[in-house]
Amino acid sequence: MSDGFDRAPGAGRGRSRGLGRGGGGPEGGGFPNGAGPAERPRHQPPPQPKAPGFLQPPPLRQPRTAPPPGAQCEVPAGPQRPPRPGALPEQTRPLRAPPSSQDNIPQQNLESAMAKPQVVVAPVLMSKLSANAPEFYPSGYSSNYTESYEDGCEDYPTLSEYVQDFLNHLTEQPGSFETEIEQFAETLNGWVTTDDALQELVELIYQQATSILNFSYMGARLCNYLSHHLTISPQSGNFRQLLLQRCRTEYEVKDQAAKGDEVTRKRFHAFVLFLGELYLNLEIKGTNGQVTRADILQVGLRELLNALFSNPMDDNLICAVKLLKLTGSVLEDAWKEKGKTDMEEIIQRIENVVLDANCSRDVKQMLLKLVELRSSNWGRVHATSTYREATPENDPNYFMNEPTFYTSDGVPFTAADPDYQEKYQELLEREDFFPDYEENGTDLSGAGDPYLDDIDDEMDPEIEEAYEKFCLESERKRKQ
Repeated sequence: MSDGFDRAPGAGRGRSRGLGRGGGGPEGGGFPNGAGPAERPRHQPPPQPKAPGFLQPPPLRQPRTAPPPGAQCEVPAGPQRPPRPGALPEQTRPLRAPPSSQDNIPQQNLESAMAKPQVVVAPVLMSKLSANAPEFYPSGYSSNYTESYEDGCEDYPTLSEYVQDFLNHLTEQPGSFETEIEQFAETLNGWVTTDDALQELVELIYQQATSILNFSYMGARLCNYLSHHLTISPQSGNFRQLLLQRCRTEYEVKDQAAKGDEVTRKRFHAFVLFLGELYLNLEIKGTNGQVTRADILQVGLRELLNALFSNPMDDNLICAVKLLKLTGSVLEDAWKEKGKTDMEEIIQRIENVVLDANCSRDVKQMLLKLVELRSSNWGRVHATSTYREATPENDPNYFMNEPTFYTSDGVPFTAADPDYQEKYQELLEREDFFPDYEENGTDLSGAGDPYLDDIDDEMDPEIEEAYEKFCLESERKRKQ
């Protein structure tokens, strides 16, 4: 027995394992139930040292604002309290008492240790959105356009501010032209009552149309509408006359502008394109009530093209191409009605520029594409003649939708064939007009197919005769 106490703890564990954990006696080390100091039950944790004279403190209560489970809370660094006498170090202090020491904990401490942590309810965020909130507008958009025009010009101190605001509005929203132009014209009729006011209106529209390229078309439409709906007609001229005088002022310096610097040429090109839009949109009523275009603009565009081609710089040639794409078809039709060959002269001049001028390759390609466009009648496609006037001679698509027939020899023929009548009549006279059709070696009309067996291969004599008359009558009417 003394030998068992003299061994180090755990020594000879392997030799005593053969007797079993329940065997006592000297072989088991002298301990009851064979449990030596080195062997403890596996389900019990090793006992923790306790401070003498102090009970194990209960677990701390969860704070009211406890973080969610699994989240780590950082404790801010601060002055540390000195440890209590006899207290364990922080790293070795147990959070809860082991099972073997729970018998020494008072009942109230045990209940507090087993209490569940309080559930923290997150505060509900209240939305500040409301159905009665004002309408949202993106940045840069002014919502008082429509209201200001419907209310008139009371909110504008001067005519220029009112007109300029409306022009900017049309530039941003060209689709509002149809709905707001009438109110705009009525407001101008009550405001523009002097020659100076009319001259100021013309200048504002001209500057907007020549300074903003995208406004040239809208500016031409606006000028056409105001020329017919402004009631003021002073001695100096009405709106259209003052507008043409303003354009003439720029037209008279065309040669110097075409040779000027880049800024001057750019302003001149804007004027050229605006004049082209005016020629297409400005309507002049004749004495008989017929609507025509301004012939003076037609002459002016011809001279402007000469000025551009006389100075074959890249930007001048590009402007000429844009002008001809815009007005070429209308100008050529007008010149042909008068028996003029101005378009032929312009095309010849373009070809000379392509051969001789020192312009870029891209510009030459643009000029050649323009010549090709003119050769195709400016891309215009005439509508196909009506059915009554259509004949195989004037309509290439006359037999497009005609069916294709086959002779007994398998030769296809259509209504476009010269001997169509004879072949078609022979086809009708054949007794086996609907022969048995075989596909992939299978007779579709053979026995065993109840659907095809019920089909009568022969028409009644009256129906067949009426069908033949219908076909012949249709062909005769088509050739008439």
